[in-house]
Amino acid sequence: MKLIRTAAALAAVASVLSACGGSSDDLGKEIGVTQPQVHFVHALPGGPNVDFYDNGKILQPNLAYPTATNFANIDTGQHNFSYAAVNTTTQLATDTSINNAAKGHEYTVIALPDAGFLPSIAVIDDPFDKGLLSGSARVRAFNASTNAPNLDLYLVAPNASIANVSPTMAGVSYKNAVPATTQDSIYVSGGTYQLIATLPGSKTPVYTSASFDLVNNADWLITTLPSGNALSQLIPEKIRLLVAQGGNTQQPVRELPDTQ
Repeated sequence: MKLIRTAAALAAVASVLSACGGSSDDLGKEIGVTQPQVHFVHALPGGPNVDFYDNGKILQPNLAYPTATNFANIDTGQHNFSYAAVNTTTQLATDTSINNAAKGHEYTVIALPDAGFLPSIAVIDDPFDKGLLSGSARVRAFNASTNAPNLDLYLVAPNASIANVSPTMAGVSYKNAVPATTQDSIYVSGGTYQLIATLPGSKTPVYTSASFDLVNNADWLITTLPSGNALSQLIPEKIRLLVAQGGNTQQPVRELPDTQ
């Protein structure tokens, strides 16, 4: 009888989520019953197309810079993520930090350069602790711009002043996420926004996006990248912003145009 009542309650919640624009995938993540999921981001300027590996087997073939993928299900347990140039088997970088991928969690694997411009890798573990009835959008930032190794990001209404506003995601340092890996994303209401990047503590923008719509129940990873397509083109603090979108979107990646 308890199982029936629980199933009925979950069905009711699913109905509410559907009416609010949510999905059964979100419901499964929220109650921790869906398989862990992973998506991949190629953020290595001038790097070759790469194959992303999971435990020694190709999971995502032939990804080019700068692109991202939709989420794919993976097993629970340990995962060694790596990547190699297409048509080779020599791994350029490997991460062994995921010892126990958990149900309901989202994982992001990012190919990017290290401070010496050699291939590197980063992995984000997002526990997806969204409330069952929440329709808010989820947002996280990751810094993959070696030419802008520390940034504050402001998510504000279009043309709003940031003079007296605290950063939405402060101190986004190179090869790190805000909120940090293993912490939940931040939650904001759907609406029309603009993203502004500054150096830490400064109110002078180094990047100002055009306005964009952030819909309810969106799931965004905002990655800062160098503006050039090769390491030789890097100019200090000249960046681009790439959005990797989770959920059921058919457009997993978009670049926010810079108005500066």
